[in-house]
Amino acid sequence: MPVASGQGNRARSALEAALLPANTNAPLEKRGGAFSPANGVYATVGKRCLDVAFILLSLPVALVIIGLCALALRLEGGSAFYRQPRLGRDGKRFQILKLRTMVMDADARLERMLAADPAMRAEWDATQKLKHDPRITRVGNFLRRTSLDELPQLWNVLTGDMSLVGPRPMMPEQLPLYGPAESYFALRPGITGLWQVSERNNSRFDYRAKSDADYASTLSLRGDLSLLLRTTSVVVRRTGC
Repeated sequence: MPVASGQGNRARSALEAALLPANTNAPLEKRGGAFSPANGVYATVGKRCLDVAFILLSLPVALVIIGLCALALRLEGGSAFYRQPRLGRDGKRFQILKLRTMVMDADARLERMLAADPAMRAEWDATQKLKHDPRITRVGNFLRRTSLDELPQLWNVLTGDMSLVGPRPMMPEQLPLYGPAESYFALRPGITGLWQVSERNNSRFDYRAKSDADYASTLSLRGDLSLLLRTTSVVVRRTGC
């Protein structure tokens, strides 16, 4: 994806400095928020063990699938992967890895589309996504429908920036739309989660924040396994299998 200008980066950095927790190394309950995340054995140790075990078991198959998808994208034209900044646990910024699903000049096209269409601008400002996005390529549409574009995020899980299940990874510029983010910053963002598998996947950020708070306060092994199974069901319904 195109690299933002230096002025844009400085503006985003100033915004993050104003909105992120003042001391991201302090425990969440000491930052002035009333939110208290689950802190049992699974939350502190078991969840990370599940992430690593799942990746080690699935990696051989995942690498083959990622390789085939990357080849299809290269044949369609352009790079196969892209990275984008996201906010992780305690406000830490990291680079999320995905298979590219849009045209190479997606950011520039978006600015032109939003400038020309007020209704599209309103939709984007409210949800930071477009229900019918013309920038998505033919291969990219298949990858999104099957959620295969998310597979490279297994690397982010392996490095500890993400988890299999958790809040949807947030872009820095989305923070003002999210509202109070204590529940989000309490956990590693996930490849899937409560908000992602909801029928209201296009909902506004207030619903997204509530879903993250509900998940963080009731975190459990049973809940994570249930969400992983629901994710499989959602993917099957999207593909029509």
